[in-house]
Amino acid sequence: MPTTFAIRPDSAAPRLDLDSVPSVTERLAQALASTAIERDQAGGHAAAERQLIRHSGLLLLSIPTFHGGLQADWPTIYRTIRRLAQVDSALAHVYAFHHLQMASVLLYGNAEQQDRIFGDTVSENLFWGNALNPLDTGLVATPAAGGWRLDGVKTYASGSVGSDRLCLSAHVGPQGAGGSEAPSLLIGVLSARASGVTVREDWDSFGQRQTDSGTVRFDGVLLPQRDVLLAPGVAQSPRAALRPLVAQLILTNLYLGIAQGAFEAARRFTLEVTRPWFAAGVARAADDPVVQHRYGQLRVLVRAAELATDAAGNALQVSLDAGRTFTAQERGELSIGVAEAKVLAHRAVGDVTHQLFELTGARSTSKRYGLDRFWRNARVHTLHDPVDHKLRDIGRHALEGVLPQVTPYS
Repeated sequence: MPTTFAIRPDSAAPRLDLDSVPSVTERLAQALASTAIERDQAGGHAAAERQLIRHSGLLLLSIPTFHGGLQADWPTIYRTIRRLAQVDSALAHVYAFHHLQMASVLLYGNAEQQDRIFGDTVSENLFWGNALNPLDTGLVATPAAGGWRLDGVKTYASGSVGSDRLCLSAHVGPQGAGGSEAPSLLIGVLSARASGVTVREDWDSFGQRQTDSGTVRFDGVLLPQRDVLLAPGVAQSPRAALRPLVAQLILTNLYLGIAQGAFEAARRFTLEVTRPWFAAGVARAADDPVVQHRYGQLRVLVRAAELATDAAGNALQVSLDAGRTFTAQERGELSIGVAEAKVLAHRAVGDVTHQLFELTGARSTSKRYGLDRFWRNARVHTLHDPVDHKLRDIGRHALEGVLPQVTPYS
């Protein structure tokens, strides 16, 4: 099986069917793995690898068949994210956040917007980036002729460098929100190359170094009204309120993929390179009962996260299929299941990426093996939102049946 894709000169994606998704995902994972260590150490924008993702055809997974996409269910999409995260969590992050923007269009947009935006994405094979962060108030929208004027910055804009389109959030002050006291949220879509948009390649974290999470500056940018997915002051539909849970499970699957990848890398290193400790009295490190015990502990953590994550993904799909018919109680129960999976994946990836060095020995810290990338990537990404607040929600529900508040993170 070939491990690389040819980068095509045209913009069209190959037409896949759902049966071919696992094999295409595996080919893409192998292609990314072949350069993952070197690229992680170099950092910067992985332009060629993003083209590999673009021309794999997998960007169409989350787009409905009615609009020319593959309409895969979310458990399938999450499996592709997880597989790519095992070898390259930064590029998996960029890929995953493209699908998050497609979910945003599907859950927030009206029929005309979906037909136009999805149609363009399919016909032009567009790669989407993220500038939608409701807690980041640095971007302000004010009314303008035909729409809204955007001024300010969005930080941590994953996938923005090199993207074709952006999904964004902006805050509208009291005047623009009809005189209300508190700012209101606007969500829209825009070309990453629109006049007045500047995408800065200034992400400098020690992990997830190729997520293209730059700063996006907006200077007098016009957002046409037809590209506003959620107008300020308009309440979300029950179905649209699932968008934060789609996002939380993307993060969960990224964490789980890193944990699985780190576990497998450590396992191979232990079998092939690690020398046994003299006091163990064994010929191979893998025969040391202490090593076996520790691997058993880590495997249990990863397995629990796998089961919880798959269960939450399946439950999310049931809710999405139900449309507007699910209840607030059902949405709250789903939120708890997602939080449980997130906590388990968070713990698994933290323990595996930390303990792998104790299990593999001093040689494993050599730069040429790149095993540190698993810890660095996990450490950076698991700081996205505090897991302690997930545990608080879970505990409150366990004690008194209190459902989590609907927020951009729960």
